[in-house]
Amino acid sequence: MKGKEWYQADEVAEEYDSKRFSRGGRLIDDREKRAVLEALGPVEDKEVLEIACGTGRFTAMLAERGAEIIGLDISNAMLAQGREKARRAGVADHIEFLRGDAARLPFPDDHFDAVFAMRFFHLADTPAKFMAEMARVSNDIVFFDTFNGRSARVAYNWLLPMGSHLYSGSQVERLVDDAGLRLVNGEHDFLLPYGFYRKIPNGIAREFRDVDTSIGATSIGDALASVSYWTATVDGDDAQ
Repeated sequence: MKGKEWYQADEVAEEYDSKRFSRGGRLIDDREKRAVLEALGPVEDKEVLEIACGTGRFTAMLAERGAEIIGLDISNAMLAQGREKARRAGVADHIEFLRGDAARLPFPDDHFDAVFAMRFFHLADTPAKFMAEMARVSNDIVFFDTFNGRSARVAYNWLLPMGSHLYSGSQVERLVDDAGLRLVNGEHDFLLPYGFYRKIPNGIAREFRDVDTSIGATSIGDALASVSYWTATVDGDDAQ
Protein backbone atom coordinates (compact mmCIF):
# COMPACT_ATOMS: atom_id res chain seq x y z
CA MET A 1 0.00 0.00 0.00
CA LYS A 2 1.25 3.46 -0.90
CA GLY A 3 2.85 5.66 1.73
CA LYS A 4 2.66 3.25 4.67
CA GLU A 5 5.45 5.00 6.55
CA TRP A 6 3.81 8.41 6.16
CA TYR A 7 0.41 7.13 7.25
CA GLN A 8 1.70 5.42 10.38
CA ALA A 9 3.60 8.42 11.76
CA ASP A 10 2.39 9.69 15.14
CA GLU A 11 2.13 13.29 13.97
CA VAL A 12 -0.05 12.32 11.00
CA ALA A 13 -2.52 10.54 13.28
CA GLU A 14 -2.59 13.40 15.77
CA GLU A 15 -3.40 15.98 13.08
CA TYR A 16 -5.49 13.79 10.78
CA ASP A 17 -8.97 14.92 11.80
CA SER A 18 -8.10 18.57 12.33
CA LYS A 19 -6.46 18.91 8.92
CA ARG A 20 -9.13 17.07 6.95
CA PHE A 21 -12.40 17.69 8.74
CA SER A 22 -12.22 21.23 10.04
CA ARG A 23 -13.17 24.35 8.07
CA GLY A 24 -14.86 23.28 4.83
CA GLY A 25 -13.78 19.73 5.56
CA ARG A 26 -16.74 19.44 7.91
CA LEU A 27 -18.93 19.11 4.84
CA ILE A 28 -16.86 16.14 3.71
CA ASP A 29 -17.17 14.50 7.11
CA ASP A 30 -20.94 15.01 7.14
CA ARG A 31 -21.35 13.57 3.63
CA GLU A 32 -19.18 10.53 4.31
CA LYS A 33 -21.01 9.72 7.53
CA ARG A 34 -24.36 10.03 5.78
CA ALA A 35 -23.15 7.71 3.03
CA VAL A 36 -22.12 5.06 5.58
CA LEU A 37 -25.38 5.29 7.51
CA GLU A 38 -27.50 5.07 4.35
CA ALA A 39 -25.59 2.06 3.05
CA LEU A 40 -25.54 0.08 6.28
CA GLY A 41 -29.06 0.93 7.42
CA PRO A 42 -30.05 0.20 11.03
CA VAL A 43 -27.03 -1.25 12.82
CA GLU A 44 -28.34 -1.94 16.31
CA ASP A 45 -27.06 -5.34 17.50
CA LYS A 46 -25.31 -5.96 14.18
CA GLU A 47 -21.73 -7.13 13.80
CA VAL A 48 -19.79 -4.64 11.67
CA LEU A 49 -16.20 -4.51 10.44
CA GLU A 50 -14.52 -1.31 9.32
CA ILE A 51 -11.41 -1.70 7.18
CA ALA A 52 -8.84 1.11 7.52
CA CYS A 53 -10.73 2.67 10.41
CA GLY A 54 -8.12 5.38 10.95
CA THR A 55 -9.03 7.62 13.87
CA GLY A 56 -12.41 5.97 14.41
CA ARG A 57 -14.74 8.57 12.90
CA PHE A 58 -17.18 5.90 11.72
CA THR A 59 -16.55 3.23 14.34
CA ALA A 60 -17.60 5.52 17.19
CA MET A 61 -20.61 6.79 15.24
CA LEU A 62 -21.88 3.27 14.55
CA ALA A 63 -21.24 2.10 18.10
CA GLU A 64 -23.37 5.00 19.34
CA ARG A 65 -26.16 3.57 17.19
CA GLY A 66 -25.89 0.13 18.78
CA ALA A 67 -23.46 -1.73 16.52
CA GLU A 68 -20.86 -4.15 17.79
CA ILE A 69 -17.96 -3.04 15.65
CA ILE A 70 -14.36 -3.95 14.95
CA GLY A 71 -12.06 -1.31 13.49
CA LEU A 72 -8.96 -2.59 11.69
CA ASP A 73 -6.01 -0.46 10.61
CA ILE A 74 -2.27 -0.80 9.94
CA SER A 75 -1.35 2.24 12.05
CA ASN A 76 -0.96 1.92 15.81
CA ALA A 77 -1.01 5.72 16.03
CA MET A 78 -4.37 5.92 14.24
CA LEU A 79 -5.78 3.16 16.42
CA ALA A 80 -4.71 5.03 19.55
CA GLN A 81 -6.68 8.05 18.34
CA GLY A 82 -9.67 5.81 17.69
CA ARG A 83 -9.57 4.28 21.16
CA GLU A 84 -9.49 7.74 22.74
CA LYS A 85 -12.40 8.87 20.57
CA ALA A 86 -14.42 5.81 21.60
CA ARG A 87 -13.59 6.41 25.27
CA ARG A 88 -14.75 10.03 25.07
CA ALA A 89 -17.97 8.96 23.35
CA GLY A 90 -18.64 6.33 26.02
CA VAL A 91 -18.77 3.45 23.52
CA ALA A 92 -15.42 1.74 24.10
CA ASP A 93 -17.19 -1.42 25.29
CA HIS A 94 -18.78 -1.82 21.85
CA ILE A 95 -15.63 -1.36 19.75
CA GLU A 96 -12.53 -3.48 19.32
CA PHE A 97 -9.60 -1.86 17.53
CA LEU A 98 -7.15 -4.24 15.85
CA ARG A 99 -3.93 -3.73 13.95
CA GLY A 100 -4.02 -5.94 10.91
CA ASP A 101 -3.68 -6.52 7.18
CA ALA A 102 -6.85 -6.09 5.13
CA ALA A 103 -5.52 -8.61 2.59
CA ARG A 104 -5.56 -11.35 5.28
CA LEU A 105 -8.47 -10.67 7.59
CA PRO A 106 -8.33 -12.73 10.81
CA PHE A 107 -12.03 -13.62 10.76
CA PRO A 108 -14.08 -16.62 9.57
CA ASP A 109 -16.26 -16.56 6.47
CA ASP A 110 -19.63 -14.77 6.69
CA HIS A 111 -18.80 -13.38 10.11
CA PHE A 112 -20.11 -9.80 9.81
CA ASP A 113 -23.46 -8.31 8.85
CA ALA A 114 -21.65 -5.47 7.11
CA VAL A 115 -18.08 -4.70 6.09
CA PHE A 116 -17.05 -1.28 4.86
CA ALA A 117 -14.00 0.76 3.95
CA MET A 118 -13.81 4.53 3.51
CA ARG A 119 -10.78 6.35 2.12
CA PHE A 120 -9.13 3.00 1.42
CA PHE A 121 -9.37 1.77 -2.14
CA HIS A 122 -7.57 4.78 -3.61
CA LEU A 123 -4.52 3.58 -1.65
CA ALA A 124 -4.84 -0.13 -2.39
CA ASP A 125 -2.03 -1.70 -4.38
CA THR A 126 -3.95 -5.02 -4.67
CA PRO A 127 -7.62 -3.94 -4.71
CA ALA A 128 -8.93 -7.30 -5.93
CA LYS A 129 -7.39 -9.09 -2.96
CA PHE A 130 -8.83 -6.58 -0.49
CA MET A 131 -12.29 -6.75 -2.05
CA ALA A 132 -12.25 -10.54 -2.02
CA GLU A 133 -11.44 -10.54 1.70
CA MET A 134 -14.21 -8.05 2.47
CA ALA A 135 -16.66 -10.23 0.55
CA ARG A 136 -15.45 -13.39 2.30
CA VAL A 137 -16.11 -12.15 5.84
CA SER A 138 -19.43 -10.40 5.12
CA ASN A 139 -22.76 -12.19 5.08
CA ASP A 140 -24.63 -9.23 3.60
CA ILE A 141 -23.36 -5.71 2.86
CA VAL A 142 -20.02 -4.52 1.49
CA PHE A 143 -19.66 -0.76 1.19
CA PHE A 144 -16.72 1.35 -0.03
CA ASP A 145 -15.80 4.57 -1.81
CA THR A 146 -13.48 5.37 -4.70
CA PHE A 147 -11.88 8.44 -6.20
CA ASN A 148 -12.64 8.77 -9.89
CA GLY A 149 -10.44 9.02 -12.95
CA ARG A 150 -12.52 11.61 -14.82
CA SER A 151 -12.52 14.18 -12.03
CA ALA A 152 -10.66 17.29 -10.95
CA ARG A 153 -8.59 15.11 -8.65
CA VAL A 154 -6.47 14.12 -11.65
CA ALA A 155 -4.95 17.62 -11.65
CA TYR A 156 -3.27 17.28 -8.26
CA ASN A 157 -3.22 13.56 -7.52
CA TRP A 158 0.54 13.28 -7.93
CA LEU A 159 1.13 15.83 -5.17
CA LEU A 160 -0.47 13.76 -2.41
CA PRO A 161 1.80 12.05 0.16
CA MET A 162 0.19 8.66 -0.44
CA GLY A 163 -0.76 9.10 -4.07
CA SER A 164 -4.10 7.76 -5.28
CA HIS A 165 -5.52 5.03 -7.44
CA LEU A 166 -8.33 6.57 -9.49
CA TYR A 167 -11.09 4.28 -10.77
CA SER A 168 -13.56 4.19 -13.62
CA GLY A 169 -17.06 2.81 -13.17
CA SER A 170 -16.20 -0.25 -15.23
CA GLN A 171 -13.18 -0.99 -13.04
CA VAL A 172 -15.37 -0.90 -9.94
CA GLU A 173 -17.95 -3.16 -11.54
CA ARG A 174 -15.26 -5.68 -12.46
CA LEU A 175 -13.76 -5.50 -8.96
CA VAL A 176 -17.13 -6.22 -7.38
CA ASP A 177 -18.03 -9.00 -9.85
CA ASP A 178 -14.68 -10.74 -9.39
CA ALA A 179 -15.27 -10.83 -5.62
CA GLY A 180 -18.59 -12.61 -6.12
CA LEU A 181 -20.61 -9.58 -5.04
CA ARG A 182 -23.53 -7.82 -6.67
CA LEU A 183 -23.36 -4.06 -7.04
CA VAL A 184 -26.72 -2.62 -6.02
CA ASN A 185 -26.09 1.11 -5.67
CA GLY A 186 -23.62 3.79 -6.64
CA GLU A 187 -23.78 7.47 -5.70
CA HIS A 188 -21.44 10.12 -7.11
CA ASP A 189 -20.56 13.43 -5.47
CA PHE A 190 -18.14 16.34 -5.14
CA LEU A 191 -17.34 17.98 -8.46
CA LEU A 192 -14.97 20.19 -6.50
CA PRO A 193 -12.25 18.03 -4.91
CA TYR A 194 -11.81 17.54 -1.19
CA GLY A 195 -8.64 19.63 -1.16
CA PHE A 196 -10.58 22.71 -2.24
CA TYR A 197 -13.09 22.47 0.59
CA ARG A 198 -10.39 22.00 3.22
CA LYS A 199 -8.78 25.31 2.31
CA ILE A 200 -11.76 27.59 2.89
CA PRO A 201 -13.93 28.49 5.91
CA ASN A 202 -17.02 26.41 6.51
CA GLY A 203 -19.47 29.23 5.76
CA ILE A 204 -17.95 29.97 2.36
CA ALA A 205 -17.57 26.25 1.66
CA ARG A 206 -21.32 25.78 2.12
CA GLU A 207 -22.03 28.26 -0.68
CA PHE A 208 -19.75 26.36 -3.05
CA ARG A 209 -21.26 23.10 -1.85
CA ASP A 210 -24.76 24.27 -2.78
CA VAL A 211 -23.62 24.93 -6.35
CA ASP A 212 -21.64 21.69 -6.41
CA THR A 213 -24.68 19.70 -5.28
CA SER A 214 -26.97 21.33 -7.83
CA ILE A 215 -24.67 20.54 -10.75
CA GLY A 216 -23.88 17.15 -9.26
CA ALA A 217 -27.53 16.15 -9.52
CA THR A 218 -27.25 16.22 -13.31
CA SER A 219 -25.82 13.60 -15.67
CA ILE A 220 -22.76 15.83 -16.14
CA GLY A 221 -22.27 15.87 -12.39
CA ASP A 222 -22.34 12.09 -12.20
CA ALA A 223 -19.78 11.82 -14.99
CA LEU A 224 -17.32 14.28 -13.45
CA ALA A 225 -17.80 13.57 -9.74
CA SER A 226 -14.57 13.09 -7.83
CA VAL A 227 -15.97 10.56 -5.32
CA SER A 228 -18.29 7.57 -5.63
CA TYR A 229 -19.95 5.56 -2.86
CA TRP A 230 -20.68 1.93 -3.75
CA THR A 231 -22.96 -0.57 -2.03
CA ALA A 232 -22.77 -4.27 -2.86
CA THR A 233 -24.31 -7.36 -1.34
CA VAL A 234 -23.12 -10.91 -0.93
CA ASP A 235 -26.46 -12.56 -1.77
CA GLY A 236 -27.72 -10.08 -4.36
CA ASP A 237 -30.56 -8.71 -2.24
CA ASP A 238 -31.49 -5.06 -2.56
CA ALA A 239 -29.34 -2.56 -0.66
CA GLN A 240 -30.40 -1.81 2.86
